[in-house]
Parts: sequence; structure tokens; C-alpha cells
Amino acid sequence: MRISFIKTLLAACVAAVTASAAHAAETAAKYPSRPIHVVVPFTAGSGSDTSARYYGEALGRLLGQTVIVDNRPGANGIIGLQYLKQQPADGYTILLASNSPISVNPIVLKNLPYDPMKDFKPISGLSKNMNVYLVSEDSPLKSVQDIIDYSKKTGKTLSVGTYSEGYHLSSTWFANLAGIHFTNIPYKGQSQIMTDLIGNQLDMAVVDLGGAWSLIREGKVRALAVSGAERHPDFLKVPTIKESGYPDYVQYSWTSFYVRAETSADITSKLADAMQKVLNTPESRAQLALRGSQLMPYTPEQMAILQKAELDRFRTVAAEAGIKAQ
Repeated sequence: MRISFIKTLLAACVAAVTASAAHAAETAAKYPSRPIHVVVPFTAGSGSDTSARYYGEALGRLLGQTVIVDNRPGANGIIGLQYLKQQPADGYTILLASNSPISVNPIVLKNLPYDPMKDFKPISGLSKNMNVYLVSEDSPLKSVQDIIDYSKKTGKTLSVGTYSEGYHLSSTWFANLAGIHFTNIPYKGQSQIMTDLIGNQLDMAVVDLGGAWSLIREGKVRALAVSGAERHPDFLKVPTIKESGYPDYVQYSWTSFYVRAETSADITSKLADAMQKVLNTPESRAQLALRGSQLMPYTPEQMAILQKAELDRFRTVAAEAGIKAQ
């Protein structure tokens, strides 16, 4: 009787496992069967938010589902990443992450409540862009040298608006190279920085070039320098920090889509394949051109390699700039 009971129990276990596997396969085959949410860890109007809305809509059209952008700003992107970590690993919640919460936060913030290498996995790189150093149009600062001269001659510390640790690290790196100091003013997103900069509530801002694109064009803010290896082709009069006397200074911000690490390979592959189709279209290239961004159609494997390389690079930058985790 005992043997019969054990056989019955084993049969039930096998049936349960088989049913579970069949259900998982069926779920992946039908995915997506309801709307997908894209979490953005910054406010509306930022470069990350703009990317999420464009790529989210394009992905939704391809998959035949609505994609809803969900802004969850705060705490240097931590709130948005924690939110994803708490959601089911079913592919219905995607994170639009940038280099800041993925590759900078682990270097400069203590007791981070997530591990970007273990808790999340990339499904696609999206785009990258230069950082830009901005002042208001009526600012007396006209160049990188003006920033340095003003700081050293007056002894005053310039206030610099940033909306993530990536931009904070970028500005601190430059200040360290130039032998000056900035006071970092943290924001939840880029829109409010632009408002305060135009209103002369800030001396300067270091932000994503894509998010400041139209305001520079309209003459509402002045670009003093960009962080790329070369000048931006649409702003050839704006020098790089590199050519301004700091040859090692090159910095780009990038964006990528992520899901929870436990998401099934079938769903991850379906999303990754869809994003490669979205990225490799004339429409995507035209959209990026409007914001001065560069296409970064990295596969999950390529994105994981970049993520690790960026972690290593920012660790070196932080060490050279004397930045310690806080």
C-alpha cells in the first residue's frame, strides 16, 4: 500500500511539472497577451523618457499590444529599479535604464538595494548620446576656460544641476581635472533643470544632449562643451571637453531595455528579436537624428559586455577623481 501511495505521489509530481512546463511554453507562445509597462526611473521630458515613449510605441506596434510608459523618478533612479525588481518576471514590465543607475550607482552609492548584474538582464541597447555643459543664454560664461577662470579668480563655487549620479560623476570628474569645485544640485529629471537654468536659478547644468536639443536650437540655453570624443556634427561650433585641454575626458550616456533576470529565455528572446527589428528601421534612425543621438542596437549579449565594461571604467574614473561611495 505504501509503495502504491509513493507511485501515485510521484505520478502526481511528474504531472504537475509537465503541466507547469506546458503552461510556461503556452505563456511564452502567447506573449504578449496584455499591455506592457515600460518603467522610466526619471521624470517626463528627460532623454530617457523620450526614448521610452518612442521605442515603447514602436515595440507595441510590432507585438500588437499597448505599451504604457510609467515614470517612477527619485533617489537617482533607485525607485524605478526597485519597482521592476518587485514585479513578476513575466516580461510585462520592462525597464528603460541608463548608464547612471546601471553602471554608476554601484560605484558611488553605498547599500544599493539592487545588483544590476544579478537582478536584471538586458534585452536591447537603444541609443547613446553626449553629455552637454549648459548655461543660460545671458550667462557671462562663454567657454570651458571661462568656467575655470571664474571659479579660480572669484573663489566661488558654481552650482551645477544634474538629474542622476552619472551626470554628477561626469561634472565632478571634469572639476577634478580642472582643479575647481562645483556644488551639485540634484533633480529628479531634466525638465526642471532646464526651467531653473533659463531662470538663472542655476549657474550651469550637465545633462543629456538629446533632452536639451530643442532649447539649444531655440537659443534659450547656451552649450559650452560636449563630452564626446569629437564635436557633435550638428553643433560643430561647440567644442569637446577633450579638445579643451583634457584629452582623457570622454563620456557618453546610453539607454537600454532590461527585464528581471528570472524572465524566461523564450520571452527575453522574443523581446530582443522585436527590438532589433524596431531599431533597424529608417524611422528609428530618423528619430535619433532629431535628437542628435547615435543608434546602439546591441543584442543582450553585447549589452551585458558593455555594462560590465562601463562598471569597470566608472570605477577607474571615480578612483582618479577621488569620489568615494556615499
